[in-house]
Amino acid sequence: MADVPPTRRLGDIPHTTLDALIEGHEALLLDAYGVLVAGQVAVPGARAGLDAIRAAGRRFLILTNDAARLPASCAAKYARLGLGDVDPEDIVTAGSLLTPYFADHDLAGARCVVLGTDDSRAYVERAGGEVVALPGEAEVVAICDEAGFDVLQGLHQVVTMLFARLDRGDPVRLLCPNPDLVFPRGPAGYGITSGALAATVEAVLAHRYPGRGDLRFVRLGKPHAPAYDEALRRAGTRAVAMLGDQLATDILGANQAGIPSALVLGGLTPWDAARAVGEDAPTWVLPGLGP
Repeated sequence: MADVPPTRRLGDIPHTTLDALIEGHEALLLDAYGVLVAGQVAVPGARAGLDAIRAAGRRFLILTNDAARLPASCAAKYARLGLGDVDPEDIVTAGSLLTPYFADHDLAGARCVVLGTDDSRAYVERAGGEVVALPGEAEVVAICDEAGFDVLQGLHQVVTMLFARLDRGDPVRLLCPNPDLVFPRGPAGYGITSGALAATVEAVLAHRYPGRGDLRFVRLGKPHAPAYDEALRRAGTRAVAMLGDQLATDILGANQAGIPSALVLGGLTPWDAARAVGEDAPTWVLPGLGP
């Protein structure tokens, strides 16, 4: 019987510093929620960390699963929270990934129901979709965020519309730019987000249409490849490292993209040295961005 390798523990992962990451890479990819911001406050040490990257002449890009705010809106929020000026072109949002997706799948002019904010709807319109208000009919359902609409009523209307289309045999396309299930709402608060809503709709569709493996949302943000492909394209180099606070999104996605990663403590992944890690194992553990 072949030897089974010992379980790797989070406590076995070497720690690093922000200075070492700056020195060893041409650019850094930074998660937003849990690393830079938590709800409506900046994470302690985030501004100092960004200033250190700036002072070293290194580039950083913010790689966020946000599909509720346009990059300019994100930049304004970061400035308001004291993080300094960030060029919107250096913010890769999950919402912005809709544009190449629509182009690649010939969805220009497609009627789209969008669950999310005004900026979420703007993302779809910029991608070439025609936004249809519920309870209207649409070929595309994009669940972008948990804000900007009545969640329960919106889910009721989406499910009703999907049942009607599927019962008639009409095609549907399901998109979830932000696959996150949970997000930090402050130092000690959490909330569910669009990935959890998409999972709810998938469960309902699986119940009504058993065996229909096609009735699943296409997820674009971390840990999925479109997010990292776009970040690396904008960085113009593969000499990058991903800094994030979630093993299942930031770290797993970096591993799949073939780039090193640092798990930033204090966010959504609680520190547990005995926690088993596998394909979601970070290259390093980083206590925080601050000194």
